[in-house]
Amino acid sequence: MIRYIAPSLLSADFNNLGRDIEMVNQSEADWFHLDIMDGVFVPNMSYGFPVVEHITKLAKKPLDVHLIRNYNVQFHNRSPFDEKLNDN
Repeated sequence: MIRYIAPSLLSADFNNLGRDIEMVNQSEADWFHLDIMDGVFVPNMSYGFPVVEHITKLAKKPLDVHLIRNYNVQFHNRSPFDEKLNDN
């Protein structure tokens, strides 16, 4: 069985997000895990589009994104992952 390491950025220190992203970049982790919550299906305890866009600029490893949402409305016309998806 193949196992992957995907640290969740929800456990990062948001006062030092760049430092924590770089720590994962330099680690043996396989990718980053992001939980994106809509505030409807579950309370929004994660980050919004500006933070996710910042993460995509700093992350050198793939992003494993878990969309926890009820509706597509707020995600329909905006995807901070388009550039990263097109790179692969």
